[in-house]
Amino acid sequence: MKPTLLPWALLLLATVPGPGLRPAAGAQLSCSQRCGDQSGPCSCHPTCFGLASCCVDIRDFCLEISPYSGSMMGGKDFVVRHLNWPNPADSVICSFKESIQTHGYVDASGRVHCVSPLLYESGRIPFTLSMNNGRSFPRSGTWLSVHPSKVSDSEKSQLVNETRWQYYGTPGTQGNLTLTWNTSALPSDTVTIELWGYEETGKPYSQQWAAAWSYLYSLATNIHNSGSFTFTPKPAPQNFQRWEVGSLRIVDSRHSAGKPDVQAIWSNEHALAWHLGEDFRMDPVAWARNQCLAWEELEDQLPTFLEELPDCPCTLAQARADSGRFHTDYGCDLEQGSVCTYHPGAVHCVRSVQASPRYYSGQQCCYTADGTQLLTADSTGGSTPDRGHDWGSPPYRVPPRVPGLSHWIYDVISFYHCCLWAPECFRYMNRRPSSDCRSYRPPRLASAFGDPHFVTFDGTNFTFNGRGEYVLLEAALTDLRVQARTQTRVTPEGSQDRGTGLTAVAVQEANSDVVEVRLGDGAGVLQVLLNQEVLSFAEQRWMDLKGMFLSVAAGNRVSVMLTSEAGLEISLQGPFLSVAVLLPEKFLTHTQGLLGTFNNDPTDDFTLRSGEVLPPSTSSRELFRFGADWAVQNASSLLTYDSKFLVENFKERPKHDPTFLPLFPEESSASPSQASAAADLCGDDSFCKFDVAATGSLSVGNASRVAHMQHRLRVQSLQPVVSCGWLAPPANGLKQGERYLVGSTVRFRCNNGYSLAGADASTCQADGTWSWPTPTCQPGRSYAVLLGIIFGGLGLVALVGLGYWLLRRRKSNTAVWGSQP
Repeated sequence: MKPTLLPWALLLLATVPGPGLRPAAGAQLSCSQRCGDQSGPCSCHPTCFGLASCCVDIRDFCLEISPYSGSMMGGKDFVVRHLNWPNPADSVICSFKESIQTHGYVDASGRVHCVSPLLYESGRIPFTLSMNNGRSFPRSGTWLSVHPSKVSDSEKSQLVNETRWQYYGTPGTQGNLTLTWNTSALPSDTVTIELWGYEETGKPYSQQWAAAWSYLYSLATNIHNSGSFTFTPKPAPQNFQRWEVGSLRIVDSRHSAGKPDVQAIWSNEHALAWHLGEDFRMDPVAWARNQCLAWEELEDQLPTFLEELPDCPCTLAQARADSGRFHTDYGCDLEQGSVCTYHPGAVHCVRSVQASPRYYSGQQCCYTADGTQLLTADSTGGSTPDRGHDWGSPPYRVPPRVPGLSHWIYDVISFYHCCLWAPECFRYMNRRPSSDCRSYRPPRLASAFGDPHFVTFDGTNFTFNGRGEYVLLEAALTDLRVQARTQTRVTPEGSQDRGTGLTAVAVQEANSDVVEVRLGDGAGVLQVLLNQEVLSFAEQRWMDLKGMFLSVAAGNRVSVMLTSEAGLEISLQGPFLSVAVLLPEKFLTHTQGLLGTFNNDPTDDFTLRSGEVLPPSTSSRELFRFGADWAVQNASSLLTYDSKFLVENFKERPKHDPTFLPLFPEESSASPSQASAAADLCGDDSFCKFDVAATGSLSVGNASRVAHMQHRLRVQSLQPVVSCGWLAPPANGLKQGERYLVGSTVRFRCNNGYSLAGADASTCQADGTWSWPTPTCQPGRSYAVLLGIIFGGLGLVALVGLGYWLLRRRKSNTAVWGSQP
């Protein structure tokens, strides 16, 4: 059965209290200004629903909204669920982050609406609600602001043939342009279509550096809301031509021009070629070249950001396996057909998840079909680092941290100037060179799965099937904590077997949010909780959270990417969870817990809290003591207890159940028929065989076999690879080969009229050096010409010699014939 992800999950609930004083003690039966509070005779915390402890008015004050997400460009109308208001004339004000206010309204059915504002950040945005024109804000909720490129196309207006819009005015690109939209997204008889421009002003990397969207002018006013608009662009007035990046906004014609934060439909941000002046249309190449030169001059004045970026993984396999530090670039995705418009020759690109620490820049890495990294030094399709990380950098809001838009200003529009509108791409590539992978160090992987089985960071395999809540990983370096809950499996007959498995995993780093992934109530269902609140992924599968990013992929897989560049992947394997933890090299010697001591020494992986080390030969019964020693302590638990069952069986009981006696691996046995079936299924996988014996289920054993195989394949993908770095072609010559990893060979040849001085090939050696440096091509005849002359001369000598010999022989024969009678 194919599992589904949270079809019934709750919408985002509020956790941030509104402004103002809390009610007096006698008023604690209400959730007014108390959302997230568990104290008092009733609770206003999300866990109260499962515990039947909520205040009766929780849904009136702790708001659920639909939809719960929208573009950070704003203009999205959302409904406050469960709140019915009798007086449609009351003034509704929605306050976002306590500083940005928009006007809401009450519809004819008594439902309360808010409109999301234009923001310069992505992530969860707290808001409060006033129903009395701003005199008080007792109600609160959370809005999810989304990177514009991650918003569904159905929510945006569409630039028909978007490439044509962004090349308008260049040779062969003239005529009409068309904009379309979904009329139901803006219930209005007539609309106005506006152009807004984006810019970042002030001295870069100073406190005066600011981001701003500005209303420029209207393309059409009071037109019928037909869902389509076609026009012939005219050059913009001179005072608007400094804006080269912007978006179109469609609003109700009743609003004044440029009125902010009203219900609207936005287009994608794009290069405003169609709005540029006559000087661009008369000679777009010269105009773009001047812009490229100006950008080049500015770049040379700005601080260099390349040194603080992480090196790219050496291979596509490494890039896809290193999911704590790198994530798929949606503009070039192997799983979406490899439509790599800006990176021809690539099939997949990834971006560094975290922005760099000082300049908030981003790394990009692209790969060809054979897994080779594609470099700008070899191809215009190579990966280019970004001065502005495409996904932004917390806390966002100011350059170059604004999601998507800072990247447009410093990396994308300059690419149009230099590479797409003018033949000056070498200038761009010189200042955005691809990173090679010579200093890349793969992360280390540890996993837990099945009944449950563990593979530590140093490669130790063992089984610990206790029942309770345990520390998988603690790292004081960043205050990283990963905890797990294990429970017994309920068989199809309703009984419990002697095996256990992971049913919940929670993670927190320093003061980040707490994310927990757990089995839902139905078969094949995952729940994701944020700070003990069940999340819905019905609208978005990527969330920017405090101290981490969260991604949910198809196939019930949840990825958590932490600020420290550590990563977790939690998935559903059979009846239990499987968890993989990736740690970068800086965590070496800094870990403890069931996933071992990460120090390249497997002999000390069974280290107790006291520091005592159990030897690798320890029996399963002794390892049971090791596992029990790493039970979670009540005061430090990250896990959620939002049901009577969880409270009674885990919160109020010892974190390790001393009454539960599992089946130990050396004591497990199976019937002859079961053993035969297990041998056919499992091969030499001891984890699989044990799970079949412990549960009597081949499907449980197979789930462990698959999880173990995935672990081993990932470890293989993350093996270090030696790179010798990019090797230049000779001046006045060419090279053959663009792979620079150990064992790869690059060959050289010279242009006609030049001869090769040096080796004609160089091989990448195991010590990371090339066997020969790049040769030189010296003026003069090439080897081919010289060889032609040599062999031609030898041929001429041979012909002369042959002719002389034939002539002598003929004379000799003539003399003989003359002496006969």
